[in-house]
Amino acid sequence: MSTGDVVALKSSREREASSGSGYPMLLILLLLVAVTVWGGIRIANDAGGLLTAIGVIGAPLLFIFVACGFYMLQPNQAAAIMLFGDYRGTDRATGLRWVLPWLTRKKLSVRAVNFISDRIKVNDLRGNPIEMAAQIVWRVVDTAQALFDVDDYREFVKVQVEAAIRTIGSRYPYDDFEHKEVTLRGHHDEVGVELRKELIARLAVAGITIDECGFTHLAYATEIAGAMLRRQQAQAIVAARRTLVDGAVGMVEMALDALSEKNVVHLDDERRAAMVSNLMVVLCGERDTQPVVNTGTLYT
Repeated sequence: MSTGDVVALKSSREREASSGSGYPMLLILLLLVAVTVWGGIRIANDAGGLLTAIGVIGAPLLFIFVACGFYMLQPNQAAAIMLFGDYRGTDRATGLRWVLPWLTRKKLSVRAVNFISDRIKVNDLRGNPIEMAAQIVWRVVDTAQALFDVDDYREFVKVQVEAAIRTIGSRYPYDDFEHKEVTLRGHHDEVGVELRKELIARLAVAGITIDECGFTHLAYATEIAGAMLRRQQAQAIVAARRTLVDGAVGMVEMALDALSEKNVVHLDDERRAAMVSNLMVVLCGERDTQPVVNTGTLYT
């Protein structure tokens, strides 16, 4: 085999184990106790025979045999049954259970687990360093894959969550003031769906699914946070000014058209330009303007 060949790992699949309820075996256990006590009493009274001796010796051995096969499962708990390392199936039935004593049982939880990742630094689509953290709700759906296809499925989840966050963080920009792109800050739902799909694909090998996920922390990294804040403020000011100027131009145009239509005053190009300049100063200025009363003619 060459070094370039990829060796495919054999994937395990969960199947039902051959196990039974422990309550009938519990009755047998109590019966063995009664037989042992009865035999001991008969031997003590010199009334026992060969069968009594066999019962006194055999009952404790059977007692140990039966007692070693008991185990209990709580709701949303499973037990993988193995025979000398060979997987024999998974038992998900709750309550008192029993299998042959030489079969080993390894319990694991199939409950939902809430996991919050550490804050990690990621470069977004535009190369800006940002800090991200996510909250993940995951659970085991295939016990065989979780136990036998990965070394430690809980540690595997932590590593893959971090890798998925880095992948999604580098796929989108943090922000876009022109609102033309999907961004991490402005499209939480869409990005959350992408993160869930990425995690499900990564964790499928471990028999784990994702029920819910979302970002708990999303911000620029500290080294550029101040600069990006000033940039955002500048862009916000420019956007506000653009809106203000567009509105002022419309108002000036409307005023001039109204004056012309109602024949209030007729202005030449020079006076029209002066009036436009004055109106723009009044409408776009940040301070209150002081009126000047002209007591002469329009042109003096």
